[in-house]
Amino acid sequence: MKVLHLNAGNETGGGMFHIMSLLNQLKKEECLLGVFEEGELYRRSMTAGIKTELFPQHSKYDLSILKRLRDYIRLNNIDIIHTHGPRANIYGAFLKRLVKRPWLLTVHSAPHHDFLGQGVKGKLFTGMHVRSFQYADHILAVSDRFRQDLIGRGIDPSRITKILNGIDFETKLPAPFQRGEFGLKADDFIIIMPARLEPVKGHECALEALGAVVSKFPHVRLLLVGDGSRRKALERLVLEKGLSDNVIFLGYRADIERIYPMGDVTLLTSLSESFPLVLLEGARSSLPVITSDVGGVKELIPDRSKGWVTEIGNVAELEGALFSALELKKSGELTKIGSDLQEFAKNNFSIEILAENVYNVYLRIKN
Repeated sequence: MKVLHLNAGNETGGGMFHIMSLLNQLKKEECLLGVFEEGELYRRSMTAGIKTELFPQHSKYDLSILKRLRDYIRLNNIDIIHTHGPRANIYGAFLKRLVKRPWLLTVHSAPHHDFLGQGVKGKLFTGMHVRSFQYADHILAVSDRFRQDLIGRGIDPSRITKILNGIDFETKLPAPFQRGEFGLKADDFIIIMPARLEPVKGHECALEALGAVVSKFPHVRLLLVGDGSRRKALERLVLEKGLSDNVIFLGYRADIERIYPMGDVTLLTSLSESFPLVLLEGARSSLPVITSDVGGVKELIPDRSKGWVTEIGNVAELEGALFSALELKKSGELTKIGSDLQEFAKNNFSIEILAENVYNVYLRIKN
């Protein structure tokens, strides 16, 4: 069996890590990766020894790529097409007609939030993306919430499989950074927020809550890991709120696994997510989680013994969770929450479980 995975290639967040983790776990002789841009995913896949093909486009709207994809699929005897991300999913709908192969897609994020703030073009692509779901032979949803949303859009439940995200809990991680390397002190309370600087990540909510928290606990530091279109606006907001001593912009980091161990909690304030891999990565380093109630986070954090789940955009709830975490650190109880979360995540969200479940879907739709 040969499976061609397709992605735009400009992904640097959870989608990229999901694809890389899956392809590293599946049999390399059975899986190929096609990307449309020579970005981070392309570089990582080549380094990992994954057979990777670049299908360059003149622009994101260059549909001549479909002919090259069609020819590649036929020449390499591809049995199944598996697309990831809006652009690849839209092309998958076209390829379904061109090559008559089983096609499945993974919904990594809420489709109506993929193009936030992109005006008319964003609305057009959102509509095309959502319509593409109707043509897929099968859809993988990374949370029960996404599965229910797809059913609500009229997708036959028999064409949807919920497969929770997973990461490798057995891999040997590189040596962590020391706090002093970032100008941090041993007694600082460190919040790690790994999120692209885009509207859907809700950074304003995090900064609003932080302002209230540092007025009582000035030793709190927020590390923003990620880059994006909102960086300058968020830097201005930090200045306006007088938080320059409490917020550090780290930009995009390929070595984030060395940053997590410095932290006390992982924070996510997204307006929409599927199943955030960054929370699993933090859990791997025994970090408790404070997150907005998005996607499948409650499957990772079923109760308060594993972390805090707050209402989306509710600054007061977020402040309460941060104050609670600070008090628990003072009493020495915060580390137990992190270790309990690590054990729970390891037993339920491993990359081995993810890959086995995906492969079983391949076997079903191929036959």
